[in-house]
Amino acid sequence: MGFESRTDTTHQDRPRTPRPPDAAPETTVEPAVLVGGPADGTRIRVTDRPAVVQVTYPCQLDGPSDGARAEALYVYRRDLQVEQTPLRYGVDPASP
Repeated sequence: MGFESRTDTTHQDRPRTPRPPDAAPETTVEPAVLVGGPADGTRIRVTDRPAVVQVTYPCQLDGPSDGARAEALYVYRRDLQVEQTPLRYGVDPASP
C-alpha cells in the first residue's frame, strides 16, 4: 500500500466558510493512521488536517556530544484521496 500524491488537488482547494473576523478559529481533532516506513500502522490524532506529519527516532551517539542529540526524521504526507476518518498519511520516499 503506497502513498500517491495528486498534484491537481490540494487542501487549499476546499471552499472555506466565511467567519466573522473576531471569531475564534475552529480546530478539529481527527484520528489518522501512518502508512509505510518505520511507523507503519501507528495511529495518531491530528488537528486541522495538516499536510505533513514528522516522525523522529532517537539515534545513539558514539562519543561526547556537549548536549547535542541526533534523531532520524521521517516525513509522512496526507493522502488527499481519503476524506473520511481515519485520515491516512503515507511515508514520503524522500525520507531516509
